[in-house]
Amino acid sequence: MDNQNSKFRWVIFTSVLFTYLIMSSQRTAPGLITDQLMIDFGVTAATVGLVTSIQFFVYTGLQVPMGMLADRYGPNFLLIIGANLTGVGTIIYSFGTHEFVLFFARILTGIGDATIWVNMVLILSQWFNEKEFTRLIGFAGMTGSLGFLLATVPFSALIVLLGWRGAFLSAGILLCLLSIFLYFVLVKKSQQSFFVASKIQREKTSVLLRRILSNRQAWALFLCHFGIVGGYIGFIGSWAVPYMMDVYGMTRLDASQLIMFSLIGALIGAPLIGWISSCLATIKRPYIVFHITVLLCWSIFLIFREHPPFYLLIILFFIIGFGFGSNSLTFAVVRQTFPITETGIVTGFANTGGFLSAVLLPSIIGYILDHFQSTSGSIGDGYYYGFFTPVIFSIFGLIGVILIKEKHQGAGREPNEKRTDFST
Repeated sequence: MDNQNSKFRWVIFTSVLFTYLIMSSQRTAPGLITDQLMIDFGVTAATVGLVTSIQFFVYTGLQVPMGMLADRYGPNFLLIIGANLTGVGTIIYSFGTHEFVLFFARILTGIGDATIWVNMVLILSQWFNEKEFTRLIGFAGMTGSLGFLLATVPFSALIVLLGWRGAFLSAGILLCLLSIFLYFVLVKKSQQSFFVASKIQREKTSVLLRRILSNRQAWALFLCHFGIVGGYIGFIGSWAVPYMMDVYGMTRLDASQLIMFSLIGALIGAPLIGWISSCLATIKRPYIVFHITVLLCWSIFLIFREHPPFYLLIILFFIIGFGFGSNSLTFAVVRQTFPITETGIVTGFANTGGFLSAVLLPSIIGYILDHFQSTSGSIGDGYYYGFFTPVIFSIFGLIGVILIKEKHQGAGREPNEKRTDFST
């Protein structure tokens, strides 16, 4: 089957993205039942926070290993197994009777979740040409944001209808069924191999890893993803609501509703930015523009001493979300400048940068707020100094995107073409 000219590639695209939608929703869905878990299991907020966040730690830590496994064994096997693991972990979570069971279930879910992005990128790169890929990877990024949206009002309604155990059990069963469906679509129907029997002699893992870690292009992609992802996921997903409650005196419900502006920005930005880049036949120039835009947005919080006018706050949240949508361009550059045999590990390495910043930023801001709370009894200035963190992270991102070396789109790269050397 000629993958890149087959109409069946759109079935592949839809199937993989729908799986990503459901899997990404389960990253944040446990946050909806934090208070219920504290009551049912008699545990502290810190314990529930650890159970909730462990998935992100597992996800971040497994990105590079997952990329190496994807390059060696192929994306079909890992994506199918990952969807099944996420489903099984979610089912175990729904039957949990002790916090250790919940902890184990979230680790299992994190392992499964770690497979989705790297392997989805590889699958789409196999079924779509370079120009299509640059446009469609934006829709893939939008799907992740839709997953976060699914884990708000829709999943809350399901919890009200079925109870939290019934809601998570339903999601787990759906993911297990999707893993079976993916096997039918990716392997049986498309006549592809479950495992990749590569004709290319594989390098030793240590040699390949050393080469990637000494490659300037790989580090540039790591940095630009580090700078654009952490501010959105790390701040919007953790401190945005408390910030608006403490600084603007908003209720939790009103602050949560305001976050929707950022989410809407991300939903619009991801496909639109990919389309703009495809039309301009360049990735680097629009990516630089959006990095600078996001950096300026975070800097405005410092200019207004953490308290910009309310109308401006709404605009800033929308633009930060819109700029976050450009993060999918990182993987368009990977697709463009690295051989297919290294795409998985480089994708995983770049994605590690993004989620490392998303893990670090909430902790750093939390430490700053605790410091001001303990020294002055108020966290008033804490948010001001806390906003230096996304500003600094964004500067790293801008440096990374400036360091990227881009090949002109249209200069196609065959799967086995010799690697373009971007090493320092």
